[in-house]
Amino acid sequence: MKKLFFFFLIVSILISACGVTETNANPDATETSEAGQATESAPTEEAGVEAQTRLEIDVEALRGLEISVWTPWYGVEQSLFETFVNEFNTSNEWGIKVSAESQINFTNLYEATNASLPTESRPNLVIALPEHAQEWFSEGVATDLTEYVEDPLYGMDANDFPFAFWNQDLAGTARVALPAQRTAQVLLWNQTWAEELGFDALPASTDNFRRQACRAHDSMRLDELAENDGLGGWIVDFEPMTAYSWMLSFEGGVLEGDNYRFLTPGNIDTFKFLRELAEENCSWLGAADPITSFANREALFISANLSDLPTVTRTFASVENRDEWAVMPFPKGDSGVIAMYGSSYIVMRSTEEKQLAAWLFVRWLLEAEQDARWVEATHNFPLRTSTVSLLGDYEQTNPHWKQAVELIPLGELQPQLSSWRTVKVMLGDGFAHMYRVNVPSGQVAAILAQMESLAKDLSQ
Repeated sequence: MKKLFFFFLIVSILISACGVTETNANPDATETSEAGQATESAPTEEAGVEAQTRLEIDVEALRGLEISVWTPWYGVEQSLFETFVNEFNTSNEWGIKVSAESQINFTNLYEATNASLPTESRPNLVIALPEHAQEWFSEGVATDLTEYVEDPLYGMDANDFPFAFWNQDLAGTARVALPAQRTAQVLLWNQTWAEELGFDALPASTDNFRRQACRAHDSMRLDELAENDGLGGWIVDFEPMTAYSWMLSFEGGVLEGDNYRFLTPGNIDTFKFLRELAEENCSWLGAADPITSFANREALFISANLSDLPTVTRTFASVENRDEWAVMPFPKGDSGVIAMYGSSYIVMRSTEEKQLAAWLFVRWLLEAEQDARWVEATHNFPLRTSTVSLLGDYEQTNPHWKQAVELIPLGELQPQLSSWRTVKVMLGDGFAHMYRVNVPSGQVAAILAQMESLAKDLSQ
């Protein structure tokens, strides 16, 4: 009976949310190709020999060709993207004309694209989530981009992309999309406060994380203020990628082969560790604004994504806190882990000419110059290793972003399954449920078993 109650509770939450939308030894970001080479090789040509395309498409057929692009953005991102569209339209050598239409968010984009598939008004290029790309490719409406990537004339250097960015959009050997934006959930650590508590380095292991979090909580109980006795440590957040990142910290995850598997030793260790933190008051819930709490020394750790980093800097300044803080991965062994996520460029199937036109626009968008401008506007990761050399001034004014970039070699993939669209929401809801009903640390296996059962139902 309890299992049924949990099932219906999660399903009810899922229905309302499923469309909405993851140390010290950190190799330099310019060495990401050593950490994990992309599986596809860039096309090469012999010196002095002009590359020839293997695509049997008359380039003259591209003259004046019009293609449509649907985006999930509004505001700054949409404005910059429309600037890119205008620049490409006036400068591309083929005379291709791109039109962009905002669908406001990923939910509307996904639904509008699905509705358009049986019609002639479907977009030629969609900027959606990797799991959307997996679904549309399995349905035969998204293009395998392998031949475009590997084309001697129109291809691109796959080795310039970090492993976790480049390989997310694979379905077997097919390339169903290319990265458009990538970010991650990271942990933020108050270095100055930690040093006052007796710690001189980032916590490189989960045991060290626990010691630092609990010491921070103990310090709150020893001061003269009774109202802060429940604070300190880590502020729990229910983002699916936070839960997923913690699972990766303990060698867990959500997959076993191509099937969802939640009830594993690593995941049990994860949830037990996190519930014990809460039981010892070394983590806490209910912060109205975790960033403000972090700046006010009410938490030694918070989780955040890259776009939050400028806000953290401004908040510290606004409360006149001069503490040094740092970006760190989720602890794992002696290094760490972060789970990458973000949108992807998906070329929808149409005519060969329009598919090539869409590909050429995507290739232009992924050039280092455009990639650098995306970083400056969104504060996300640079998609190409070579882009970092164009961001020297940005690094100087955003040192915490630079710290995050140095974590790229630690990046892990999300599940490469279309069902991840709904399963990740269930993961976040189940994680939140575990805290809201105060599941004892010794009973977390029951929660994981229920989550596994529901994940399998959602993936059918």
